[in-house]
Amino acid sequence: MWDYTDRVKDHFLNPRNVGTIEDADGVGEVGNPVCGDMMSFYINVKDNKIADIKFKTFGCVAAIAVSSMVTEMAMGKTLDEAKKITKKSVAESLDGLPKEKMHCSVMGRDALEKAISCYLDEPEKEVEGEIVCECFGVTDREIERVVRENHVSTIEGVTDYVKAGGGCSNCHERIQEIIDTILGKERPVQKKAPALTNLQKIKLIEESIEREINPTLKKDAGRLELIDVDGNRVLVRMGGSCASCVKSPVTLKHYVESKLRELVSPDLVVEEVQ
Repeated sequence: MWDYTDRVKDHFLNPRNVGTIEDADGVGEVGNPVCGDMMSFYINVKDNKIADIKFKTFGCVAAIAVSSMVTEMAMGKTLDEAKKITKKSVAESLDGLPKEKMHCSVMGRDALEKAISCYLDEPEKEVEGEIVCECFGVTDREIERVVRENHVSTIEGVTDYVKAGGGCSNCHERIQEIIDTILGKERPVQKKAPALTNLQKIKLIEESIEREINPTLKKDAGRLELIDVDGNRVLVRMGGSCASCVKSPVTLKHYVESKLRELVSPDLVVEEVQ
């Protein structure tokens, strides 16, 4: 399991302000069905203050805890005060979040901002910049903001905050370029690695699963078993909690396959067998 604080666990097990508001003054929705986290916030406003706020969230422990905390922080505040709630203040109010779950605090802030903008009848902000991560619709401007505000220096760090790079990995090179530009680094010229033999490929896949993938899956009582390697097809079986989890296809493609492509070969395709 992730190392969640007692306050995160409390807001997950006893979420505040769950539900919807009929004829809400403002509604804010954020998320991506591909990554599995979806948040909807509903607000009623009286005398320029948030008189009532509710949420419905489909997602992980952190996503639900963040939604609950944001509603508590926003209740009774003026709209200007509520706009000043940040991802950092949300995480701090929960006594911290695992770095891999910081994107949830970003989503909570964004959902609240959208609900307020809806009430104020503000035009929806146009997407600024170019889409870098097609999987999660993240732009170069968003990545730049994360790198500058949080002193992020790795692709993994960017993924923790906005999920960019957590899918197919095709955007990794562009994300690294953005990081290097902001931090003023010059990337060394990389020599193309020689092609792997099939035995080398199998060994690398086995090592990557045991060293990188299974330790992460075991945090949620899951595991992965390598069944066979046929060319670039990697046949695996999901075990433990992953075997019955509805999100296992997402985990397989957007975590396992992405990780093996990063560590072994960009041409690998992971398939589940029963």
